[in-house]
Amino acid sequence: MGESSAWIRHAIFWHVYPLGFTDAEPAALPNGPVHHRLRHIIDWMDYAVRLGCSGLLLGPVFAASTHGYDTIDHFRIDSRLGDEADFDALIAAARARGLRVVLDGVFNHVGRAFGPFQSVLRDGPGSPTCDWFRLTWPAGSQVGDEPQYAMFEGHRDLVALNHDSAAVRDYVANVMTYWLARGASGWRLDAAYAVPPAFWASVLPQVRQAHPDAWFVGEVIHGDYAGFVSDSTVDSVTQYELWKAIWSALNDRNLFELAWALDRHNGFLEAFSPLTFVGNHDVTRLASQLDDARHIAHALAILLTVGGVPCIYAGDEQGFRGVKEHRAGGDDAIRPPFPPTPDGLAPFGWPTYRLHQDLIGLRRRHPWLHSARTKALHVANHDMLLETRSPEGRLIVASNVGDTVVVRPVPGARVCLAGDGKLAAGDTPDARLTVPGHGWAVLSA
Repeated sequence: MGESSAWIRHAIFWHVYPLGFTDAEPAALPNGPVHHRLRHIIDWMDYAVRLGCSGLLLGPVFAASTHGYDTIDHFRIDSRLGDEADFDALIAAARARGLRVVLDGVFNHVGRAFGPFQSVLRDGPGSPTCDWFRLTWPAGSQVGDEPQYAMFEGHRDLVALNHDSAAVRDYVANVMTYWLARGASGWRLDAAYAVPPAFWASVLPQVRQAHPDAWFVGEVIHGDYAGFVSDSTVDSVTQYELWKAIWSALNDRNLFELAWALDRHNGFLEAFSPLTFVGNHDVTRLASQLDDARHIAHALAILLTVGGVPCIYAGDEQGFRGVKEHRAGGDDAIRPPFPPTPDGLAPFGWPTYRLHQDLIGLRRRHPWLHSARTKALHVANHDMLLETRSPEGRLIVASNVGDTVVVRPVPGARVCLAGDGKLAAGDTPDARLTVPGHGWAVLSA
């Protein structure tokens, strides 16, 4: 627990949802042909490296029935994406470019076609895998009868595992260890919030014994982040509080909300390094979430100057748009296919890409930002000054979401590193920053 992986301190992830990225079929065919689509991701690795990323956070790649979160075999690559040779090629290509690969492990629930659950449906109460699930059998049940079963958030096709089962614990540990041995560097634990923390605490030490450098991040939406990290022994969790505060504060012109969330973020950093993001495969794209596209830069400047492990959702760096809808197929717009190579991207997205490059480059030149703390030097509804500091350095981030120019004192600020602010009397007690309407700046100090 607590960041055993030294490499994560320098990690910046590019997050890819493979089934959508490669334009795979929405549903797998039983005994369908193998499509070697994982190699499509290899064709984008140089693009991710040029962006400045050092890791790939992959969505589900294991055999599943539809969207990948209804896993049917954790030891087999989904035939819509390829086979183990394709996975090995992806790992080799990533390593050749210095990219770490973190996999998405769906261990809270499985699809109905998962082998041990099919055994239950086939053999009834006498199935040796009944213990894998939380089942209720009607009185007088016989072979062929279907039990009631716990499911994930009411989805009948997502069968919840029984995390009190020793067999389930061993299975999950074996899955994790197997793919780490094949070259993965860590795991995103899907729906980790729905799993008892004691389950992770019983599984992860076994895995770390074989792979002490592995990194584990749990998907946690809300609640006691630090308590979950402590009780579960994961290294990190998804920082949804900060995600929400960034876009909400920018939209509402209420930067006090962001200042409050950053105070909370500092508290989390005392215990762990959160996975930070302004977009992922489950939420509306940043370019669609923000009311004013000019504020993409503000969101990104905050993401890449606060402590934690930043993650860029593939396409956000090109200003992709897409709205998450709560209906069947409601994720399609935020999980689109990508062209064969970056040459197929529309020309209007490249300025946003270059903005990402600049700010990712800034972060990589200041690696101490990973564990830095951020406080508000000045905050009003429409503009704020943030100081991000560690014993190794200090930056000031200015944001103006109003229509008028603001001028703020920034004593000791030396030079403007990024943005459209103008610094006067730099490196003196009288330094002041002029920020145009809807402008921003990052200053060294």
